[in-house]
Amino acid sequence: MNQSFLISVVDDDEAVRKTLQSLLKSLGFRVSLYSRAEDFFLALPQAAPNCLILDVRLEGMSGPDLQRELLGAEYSIPIVFITANATEAVQRRAMADGAIDFLMKPFSEDDLLAAIRKALHPMP
Repeated sequence: MNQSFLISVVDDDEAVRKTLQSLLKSLGFRVSLYSRAEDFFLALPQAAPNCLILDVRLEGMSGPDLQRELLGAEYSIPIVFITANATEAVQRRAMADGAIDFLMKPFSEDDLLAAIRKALHPMP
């Protein structure tokens, strides 16, 4: 069932991308990886995922900037933010703009999977 879901990961840390790819593939998800928000945005709409795992701090366009670009372009992709350091203001804004969750690194596998389930199966 998970094979029908595409999860995209945008993080400038290759180790984080590879770790998440391994985890998500082991659970049967299809996974696409990007090191830059701009690369992810350029791949749309052909590669629109069912869920986006997005780092806050990236080279170039930040995660919150990408979230606003997606909203402006009317893409409704569920976003799970991940970060090693962010202010409460950044977190509040991301959630107000529709993020599904905001996880601080290091986060547990269970917390990530709960956020992904929430993104893929939203409550009515």
